Amino acid sequence: MEIRVLRYFLAVAREESISGAAEYLHITQPTLSRQLMELEDELGAKLLIRGKRNRRVILTDEGMLLRRRAEEIVELADKTEAEFHARDEIVSGDVYIGGGETDAMHFVARAAKALQEQYPDIRYHLFSGNADDVTERLDKGLLDFGILIGTANVEKYDYITLPYTDTWGVLMRRDSPLAAQETIHPKDLTDLPLLGSRQAVMRNELSGWYGSDFERLNIVMTYNLIYNAAIMVEEGLGYALCIDRLINTTGDSRLCFRPLEPRLEAPLALVWKKYQVFSRASQKFLEYLQKHLSQT
Repeated sequence: MEIRVLRYFLAVAREESISGAAEYLHITQPTLSRQLMELEDELGAKLLIRGKRNRRVILTDEGMLLRRRAEEIVELADKTEAEFHARDEIVSGDVYIGGGETDAMHFVARAAKALQEQYPDIRYHLFSGNADDVTERLDKGLLDFGILIGTANVEKYDYITLPYTDTWGVLMRRDSPLAAQETIHPKDLTDLPLLGSRQAVMRNELSGWYGSDFERLNIVMTYNLIYNAAIMVEEGLGYALCIDRLINTTGDSRLCFRPLEPRLEAPLALVWKKYQVFSRASQKFLEYLQKHLSQT
């Protein structure tokens, strides 16, 4: 498969039209159709269903699989090309950082801002996702660095520990009965409708705090990132088990956060692949972080 043809395929998937994609790509429609048919022959699978009436193109199951893989391949190709095209006389290029929702992003933001003042040609690209999403992209070379919460999966990477910890607690409506408490104990959660982080629930990160009956908790919904889960809480669906300082609970907010008791904290680490070969921009970013941490 050629990268060029994968770009053609992605354009068709995005435009949902061969004629629209051909116009976007500045090539003729017959040329694009021929390239797509050759791609289907090469893979031995039908990728597109061409509508007869409205000429709208729909992806088959195989087409949707190729779309996901093609996006990763093209993104990695663009990243590699950009690294090789970076000029030697100055530090420039791209730094790709992934992480879950955590207050430690303030630390990364301050480092990026300070480094950008010295090297204004460095560009940063952020990817948000849970630890599984981040480590998958790290392993595929789509990210330079990842921020992981807790100790899970850290040992398989090189890493530095960040001077932050995330505090677990419960996000709830201000008019809920538990809002009158300063902290939340295990017994307080019995029979309550709970929204749990998908990763935390699957890995039982909270089971040690709650005890042996953790699996009996009434988890009515799991979530990947907290923003949409907070909307569910606000609408009265339940209480969200989450970490602090991710949702604004000040001022006129209808929500509040209460930490767990006994207190449950998770360490944070910046990780990268072992034996990683960094671009100059990524190397400068790591060096800045390491120097800054050694001085704190």
